[in-house]
Amino acid sequence: MKDGNDFFDDMIDDEMELEDAALMEFDEAESEDDEEEEFIETRAAILSKKGMVALLSLKTFASGGQIVRVDPRQSLPTAQNYEDSEAALSWYKRSLATSKRNGWQVVYDGEPLFG
Repeated sequence: MKDGNDFFDDMIDDEMELEDAALMEFDEAESEDDEEEEFIETRAAILSKKGMVALLSLKTFASGGQIVRVDPRQSLPTAQNYEDSEAALSWYKRSLATSKRNGWQVVYDGEPLFG
């Protein structure tokens, strides 16, 4: 009869094989992400109004762009994708101008700060 610890050793080996397979899948997905397009432009605007803070950000690629809005009055951020980077930049500027007309003060507008 096998030792009781042998059973647990077999279980641990099986779990390690599953973990190794999951790590390999993660590494493959990570390498696919590395092949994604590089940003051409990133821009962020921080806005303030009556004690609220909002964020408007833009990422453009050669093949399109994305605008993300974080509005304190909404429960979740919203994102809008564009097939044309020029259109994304145009809508970013338009959204920023509309926010200013609606009483928001631009605290920062430029490249996102890291650190």
